[in-house]
Amino acid sequence: MDESTHEGPPSRRAFLSHSLTAGAGLAALGSAGPGVAEARAVVADPPETLPISLTVNGRRRTLRVDPRTSLLDTLRKDLGLTGPKKGCGQGACGACTVLVDGGRILSCLTFAVMFAGTEVTTVEGLADGDRLHPVQQAFIDHDGFQCGFCTSGQVVSAVGLLGENPRPSREEIRELMSGNICRCAAYPNIVDAVESAAKGR
Repeated sequence: MDESTHEGPPSRRAFLSHSLTAGAGLAALGSAGPGVAEARAVVADPPETLPISLTVNGRRRTLRVDPRTSLLDTLRKDLGLTGPKKGCGQGACGACTVLVDGGRILSCLTFAVMFAGTEVTTVEGLADGDRLHPVQQAFIDHDGFQCGFCTSGQVVSAVGLLGENPRPSREEIRELMSGNICRCAAYPNIVDAVESAAKGR
């Protein structure tokens, strides 16, 4: 039987024949002249930087960024704001939490170019001069941190939470803060701090 006209799944012989033919074609492409090599080099080149303007902690900032750069890396490397931490890099720990137009986001999972024209707030922008934000003060009063690595993300997330729900119950605080991991397990104190800040509003 002519396998080329056979209906249904291809036979093992036909599959191997087609695979070898395709492999030979790719090998020939790989050994092609300089034109192909140049095309590969063009594809491998990083994209050009793009200009963006955004307001960070009340200050208008204009810069050029690689479109592949995360908001977290832009804040830390380009703007020197190291409050947002690089934790898991997968959006699972919450250490990189910042506010964009008042809403909580994970800055490690988002590209900086997505936020042109927005207002970004990091932990550095919460205090009013020497006067701490009420959530920051509550974390101090209730010992809501130990090693401190996750604290900036916890504090910013709590500020965003209270913007979403000004009078949360303790259960709601636990649920709404569950995206922020504390490796020192200071969770009871964190809940106390957020509850205290909510009551003081």
